[in-house]
Amino acid sequence: MRSMVIATNNKGKQDEIKALLDGLDLALHTPADLDMVIEVVEDGQTYAENAARKALVFAQASGMIALGDDSGLEVDALGGQPGLHSHRFCPIPNATDADRREYLLGQLEDKPRPWTARFLATVAIALPSGEVELAAGQCDGEIVPVERGTNGFGYDPIFFISEAGHTMAELEMNEKNRFSHRARAIQNAIPIIKEACDRYYSLPG
Repeated sequence: MRSMVIATNNKGKQDEIKALLDGLDLALHTPADLDMVIEVVEDGQTYAENAARKALVFAQASGMIALGDDSGLEVDALGGQPGLHSHRFCPIPNATDADRREYLLGQLEDKPRPWTARFLATVAIALPSGEVELAAGQCDGEIVPVERGTNGFGYDPIFFISEAGHTMAELEMNEKNRFSHRARAIQNAIPIIKEACDRYYSLPG
């Protein structure tokens, strides 16, 4: 059976990725499934660097093809912040997702609306040999001052998608996977995954 490890410990991301790749003839494994305890330092200068680093570490540790991703929220009124530092933007130690949303809204309080923004994602597909290929996706929207919805994670409850008429957190998984940045990046990565599997799993031995 062709196998791939999802190179993240974030259960929300794992669930989204599994749903997006459900139609592929591919056994998807989380690090926990493989008893892998790995934390990758995300200190790259781009989403692509971070995604590639995660994918490579997990591919080489597992001996499987690995999918890594990195994403961020870029808010125009904040000059593109939090961006690469979306997870670490809030200065509170051990901040929760709710802390991050509250802090972001606090930074926007004196800025005129609409608070236009976008989510960006880069997906990396890595082979244990060290080969890496990338795909990207984007979702445009705006930040709203009141949280709406209980689905999703991170900044989803305050990210409104006009195309959908809802915040990201108001969408069910199948709806979110029509619009989200990660969904678009993974859709763009599917041909890469198929080609990587064809090559890697046909190797002798």
